[in-house]
Amino acid sequence: MAGHFSHRPVLLSESLAYLDPQSDDVIVDGTIGGGGHTAAILERTGPRGCVVALDRDPDALAAARSRLAAYGERVRFIHASFRSLGAVLERLGLPRVDGVLLDLGVSSPQLDRAERGFTFAAERASDTPLDMRMDPTEGETAAQLLARLSGDELARSFRDYAELRGARRLAAAIVEARRQAPLRTAADLLAVIKATGVGRGRRHHPATLVFQALRIAVNDELTALGEGIVAAIDALRPGGRIAVLAYHSIEDRIVKRSFRDEVRGCICPPAQPVCTCGRAPRLEFLNRRPLRPSDDEVAANPRARSARLRAAARLAEAS
Repeated sequence: MAGHFSHRPVLLSESLAYLDPQSDDVIVDGTIGGGGHTAAILERTGPRGCVVALDRDPDALAAARSRLAAYGERVRFIHASFRSLGAVLERLGLPRVDGVLLDLGVSSPQLDRAERGFTFAAERASDTPLDMRMDPTEGETAAQLLARLSGDELARSFRDYAELRGARRLAAAIVEARRQAPLRTAADLLAVIKATGVGRGRRHHPATLVFQALRIAVNDELTALGEGIVAAIDALRPGGRIAVLAYHSIEDRIVKRSFRDEVRGCICPPAQPVCTCGRAPRLEFLNRRPLRPSDDEVAANPRARSARLRAAARLAEAS
């Protein structure tokens, strides 16, 4: 499987600059993918630094294990979602870590393999199953979700996970289409999208946002992201750093809001004159505005164009 995950890491030098890994540090890569970020981190943290490498995708883990074999026990490979980071670190006997990297979304190798169901490329659509699971060993597929959800639930998913105009019209069309025959392939879904005209005239392919919404719903990505950021902050030692790469505005807003809440600390109503919640700030921003890839990086790797990098550092705990 290693050949399927020859993945080019996005904003690599910038991610390393924010994480600032030092010799002997323990860093978590919550979405190891092809291992590009982890390889660079291991080079910076030698000879005894280590990486706890998580991924929901067993193919990604197998590829990363092969690529990083030379580092031996300096990498701990864990088949898990980063939302489970707290339980993973407890099992490994690691109460605190020096840094956490989260590279969100779907990877290029997953997009490039039609059998994983993430792509809607026209030349492969008839052979592309509506799967979209990050972990193909568990959970509902996109086809099963399309068959089960009500029209209202489908419309809500398209609005909440992709801000899709015409969400209700598309949902109604899907409900009508599945009465005739199940939607099993990308071609089946593309036909419904085309018939409704949803997304027509946008800069991107009309199906882009629809497939994004389904993928997020299948993998419960937004809930996992919120839980994962909290787990990562809980795990950081004072001075430890978290860096998150997001690829669309909905993800980025969750990262921004999560960091902002931890920087502010207090969650009392703004009009309340005195804080009664007692919640202290836990983070400080390392960048208030997200860092974007350079024109040169986008030219070399077009799939980097939508990336946004945010980073923060854990504050010392109040005595």
